[in-house]
Amino acid sequence: MESVMIYPKIILLNGASSSGKTTVAMELRKKLEVPYFYCSSDLLVDSGMLPNADRVNNDTEWSWNILRPKFFDGFHRSIAAFAASGVYLLVEHIVEYASWFDELVTLLHPYSVLYIGVICPVEEIERREHERGDRQIGEGKSHIEDGIHTWSRYDIEVNTYLNTNEENLNIIIKAMKEMNPEESVFQKYYIQNQSK
Repeated sequence: MESVMIYPKIILLNGASSSGKTTVAMELRKKLEVPYFYCSSDLLVDSGMLPNADRVNNDTEWSWNILRPKFFDGFHRSIAAFAASGVYLLVEHIVEYASWFDELVTLLHPYSVLYIGVICPVEEIERREHERGDRQIGEGKSHIEDGIHTWSRYDIEVNTYLNTNEENLNIIIKAMKEMNPEESVFQKYYIQNQSK
C-alpha cells in the first residue's frame, strides 16, 4: 500500500545564502498538490519594506543593529500568523542564531513543521555568488562559519551540490510520506524546552 502524503503546515528551508534554497522551494511547489504560500525575508527586503537603515552608526533609531532584530522578530511572527490563518507555507530562511531557532520553535509549535537543511559546500556557494553577480561575495561562507547548521538537527537534509533538483525533491517527498508530526525536530525541541 502506498504511503499517504502528509502535508506539513510549514516547510522550513534553512541554508546559507546561495545554497540553492529558492531553487528547491520553487521546484517543490510545482510538485505539491496543495497550495503553499512562499515566504522569505528576501521578498520583504526586495519589496522595499525596509527604511534606509544606517549601516555605519550604531545605536540610533535608524541603525541597522537596532532595526535588524525588530525586522526578523516580525518576520518570524508573520510565519506563525500566516499559519494561524490556515494557509500552508513554504519558508526560506537563514537561521543565523540559536536564539532565532528557539524563537521559531516557540512560535511554530502549534503547527506541523518539516525542517529541511539545504546543504552546499562553501566553494560552490562562492562560485554561485560570483556567477549570480547580485550577491555579496563571502556572505554564504559567513553564514556557514557563523554556525547556521549547528543549532539543531534537521528532519532531513538536501545537498544542492551533490544531488540533482529531482533527487532533492524525491528526498523531500519521501520524508513527507513518512512524516510523523509529533516526531518532528520542532516538536521534539519544543517538548524538550518545556521540560527545562
